[in-house]
Amino acid sequence: MDIEEELRIIKRNVVDILPGLEELRKRLQEARQQARPLKIKYGADPTAPDIHLGHTITLSKLREFQDLGHIVQFIIGDFTAMIGDPSGRNEVRKPLSEESIRKNASTYQEQIFKILDKKRTELHFNSEWFGKMSLKDTLKMASYYTVARVLERAEFKERFKKKQEISLLEFIYPLLQGYDSVMLGNDIEIGGTDQTFNLLVGRDLQRDYGKKEQIILTLPLLVGTDGIRKMSKSYGNYIGITELPLEIYGKTMSIPDELIFPYMELLTSISDEKINNMKKDVRDEKMNPKDAKAFLANEIVKRYHGISEAAKAGNEFDKIFKKRELPSEIPSRKYEKEKVWIIDVLVNEGLAKNKTEANRLISQGAVELDGKTITSPDFDILMDSEHVLKVGKRRFLKIKGE
Repeated sequence: MDIEEELRIIKRNVVDILPGLEELRKRLQEARQQARPLKIKYGADPTAPDIHLGHTITLSKLREFQDLGHIVQFIIGDFTAMIGDPSGRNEVRKPLSEESIRKNASTYQEQIFKILDKKRTELHFNSEWFGKMSLKDTLKMASYYTVARVLERAEFKERFKKKQEISLLEFIYPLLQGYDSVMLGNDIEIGGTDQTFNLLVGRDLQRDYGKKEQIILTLPLLVGTDGIRKMSKSYGNYIGITELPLEIYGKTMSIPDELIFPYMELLTSISDEKINNMKKDVRDEKMNPKDAKAFLANEIVKRYHGISEAAKAGNEFDKIFKKRELPSEIPSRKYEKEKVWIIDVLVNEGLAKNKTEANRLISQGAVELDGKTITSPDFDILMDSEHVLKVGKRRFLKIKGE
């Protein structure tokens, strides 16, 4: 494969290449002359246990680099997760416990290899170097940057203007992320567009420490299922890659129509030609947007659960939402009591995180028993026969007495 074809693949879905395309071309040429793969760095702080579709945009780009023969340096930011990245935030992050970080890091390792090639991945934890870093080394790192420079980042500028808190830990976060690049000596670092400042800090620090400066590739942020904010577990607008096939399918079918083709472009390997043809068919009213969305849902489920599970999820979705029938398989629970409080059922069965959320679901009309909406949080279910409880659009539970 010639360099221009390699560049064409690399550039797909990329927002910015810094300092520019010519620098990337030169780095590729150098690597070929030296008969070595490029080292591509990507870091993720394990602040939540699951990887969602928003993360897969960068993971898929990393896989493309691997398929082109390059090496991915994946950093699990177990040390930096204790601080929290301030990117895109207008308030101080709450610190995570070491136990939570360890658990999340463990699931990250399992999930990233659903996309990445394990043989072409170097896995690093940044506690490897930060855990041993002396105060002298920390002060040396800090000496390369000024308060004025860090205040240039949009989030800090906004918070400073509003006289909102900015912790010293947040202030130092970009330096820590940048120092990861010093330690790894990577050729390229990729991240979302909200990471541009941090990625540039990495480039600056590499230069300050006498290393070759990394080239930066930024990728778009995925809009969540609500069609408003970026996909995030904290916003409740995410689709996790390890969720059940029907859940992934159903959540995808719930996205606004205007997200269908951006999702296709960013989350699937469907060719540009096919996507453009489908866009035209929808525009010319030769294709219903729902059919395009179903095609997308099938592709996403297929990627993470396989062809068979994708087909089953599609059939099950049609059965529930088109034919208004119950799912083929519904989990069942038995209760010894003559009657049970609806709030207890929702919380005990994991249909609500807590009593507050259970009350909210009921007030929103999202809870049904045998097809009838429950309107009162004081409702008791009589265990005289089998009942079907429905929460939201896709969660069902059969409950009955002993």
